[in-house]
Amino acid sequence: MQILSIRPEPPGAGSVVARFDLELSDQLRMFGLRLVKKPDGHRAIYAPNSGGVRVVTFGATLVQEIANAAEAAIRGLLPHDRTEA
Repeated sequence: MQILSIRPEPPGAGSVVARFDLELSDQLRMFGLRLVKKPDGHRAIYAPNSGGVRVVTFGATLVQEIANAAEAAIRGLLPHDRTEA
């Protein structure tokens, strides 16, 4: 899994923390994903919609992995780096 690019949202953008592109494997890339911080503190990953319908959903474990990678990319760390920025 690799974050291809990430674009943090400006302050005041609501619950969206960043928009990013993800290479889940060498066979699958997804573009325009959103990292969202929910009011309860949990994170969510949303893919773009098509015709008002969700195109992709992610299981809880995968959401955690993707969110960790996206947040590490925002901090400029590699996803496996455990140090604090």
